[in-house]
Amino acid sequence: MSDDAAPPESLLPYDIWAEEALREVAIRALESAAKDGLPGEHHFYLTFRTDHPGATVPGHLKARYPQEITIVLQHQFEDLVIDRVAGRFSVTLYFGGVPSRLVVPFGALTMFHDPHVRFGLRFPALGMNGPIMEDVAEAPDDVEPEPEAETPPAAPAQVVSLDAFRRKPAKDG
Repeated sequence: MSDDAAPPESLLPYDIWAEEALREVAIRALESAAKDGLPGEHHFYLTFRTDHPGATVPGHLKARYPQEITIVLQHQFEDLVIDRVAGRFSVTLYFGGVPSRLVVPFGALTMFHDPHVRFGLRFPALGMNGPIMEDVAEAPDDVEPEPEAETPPAAPAQVVSLDAFRRKPAKDG
């Protein structure tokens, strides 16, 4: 018997259970933020599929981001609501000073990252004719958080490259 033999196919859906468990971590973080606000310097980058069934994204954003968008929950977000029964969250963010209500099914999430503690998760989008896992750009470590504002921002929302969050291969030597 060879050690190189492939393991037998599992009759238990371990891969699905693992993805659900990872997604649960992101949902719990969102619930905590909705209930108590974001503690200290914690903030979240959330990437989700805008083309996911059940995702509600205003037309101007859907036109700019027809498949995927990364949003930041930090200083300027309102009315974060987690609805476990419906399997989604909703939040109001400001884009170009205009409030926009987003509704995001949990299955649409593809990435959750808290840069303050360098914690991140990736998972495939669920509920779209099979899972979708795309290589998404990631945010740099040197992104300065915007100062807390009393009024909505006057400038349009910025798209942030997320390359710095990718794990870099270990260097030999």
